[in-house]
Amino acid sequence: MNMDEIQYCPGSLAEGFQTYSPSVLRRMFKGKRVSHILPFDSPDASEETMTLFLENRKRISISGVQEKISFLLDNDSLRPTKLEEQGAYILKPVPRDLMQVELVPANEHLTMQIASQVYGIQTAENVMLFFRNGKPAYITRRFDVKNDGSKWGKEDFATLAGKSPDTAGPDFKYTGSYEEAAEIIRNYVAAWRIDMERYFEIIVFNYLFSNGDAHLKNFSLLEAASGEYRLSPAYDLINTNMHVNDTPFALDKGLFADNFGSDYFSRTHQRGWDDFLELGNRIGITDNRAVKMLEKFGEKKPGMEILIQHSFLSSKGKRAFLQHFQTRRNKFISK
Repeated sequence: MNMDEIQYCPGSLAEGFQTYSPSVLRRMFKGKRVSHILPFDSPDASEETMTLFLENRKRISISGVQEKISFLLDNDSLRPTKLEEQGAYILKPVPRDLMQVELVPANEHLTMQIASQVYGIQTAENVMLFFRNGKPAYITRRFDVKNDGSKWGKEDFATLAGKSPDTAGPDFKYTGSYEEAAEIIRNYVAAWRIDMERYFEIIVFNYLFSNGDAHLKNFSLLEAASGEYRLSPAYDLINTNMHVNDTPFALDKGLFADNFGSDYFSRTHQRGWDDFLELGNRIGITDNRAVKMLEKFGEKKPGMEILIQHSFLSSKGKRAFLQHFQTRRNKFISK
């Protein structure tokens, strides 16, 4: 990408910035004046740059198919961690073996920004950045790392459900339903009613924005300062349908533990308002509260279209992203 073409903050997508805005620098980088351009090329640029990243990838413990590289803030610059260093950031370069791979970082960044700015979903802090050769990347600040480098306790839903390759097979993180996963919140979170509503909104958001990879390891409980555990900020939100021929839900049972509405779903591969209202009721959310949240997702949001236009997707990618959402939303509110 031509760095001279940037007109919007690579963090918030606010207009009138050619680099990160002051508010983004405060939230993401402790107020330090970090550049949106890394001082080295992307991993695929040469053998030298590939070597820089390979050792790092061996050490990182976060699971997932996409490349994830541990970074830290060194004065005012970002760099990959070295042996025994604790990273506070996770960088995702352009992956391989997907459709429209160059759009993956911008897709995840846009989806996360829409969740936060438009729908008020608490998300991990994140921005776009670019390698010296113009290749894009997505970077997120780890919410489980404290300012002093120590870590908050964090457990993903697969672990809390006792699911692993040994107990549930190689696809363990895709087994079950979102109704069943909600029991983890009820069992481990004292203020479960508050976090259940947060969880419910993430499920609805993932469906409407075509995130077909919202598996059990993409939900976590995070230790709070009080010592209690709460639902972590949302992370790994992305429109997967732009890159793979995906299913509506990551979990093999979908929304429900039983066959509620299965005839309609098997014919259309769609879920509607009534299905999510039923899910809300089953996981302990009153009808009034569930309806209020669903109405928020049924409304037109002009701010969302502005973010799409300001995003780093290509023109074709912007049209596809919006079309995916409008198709899901129209069927969501019409059933």
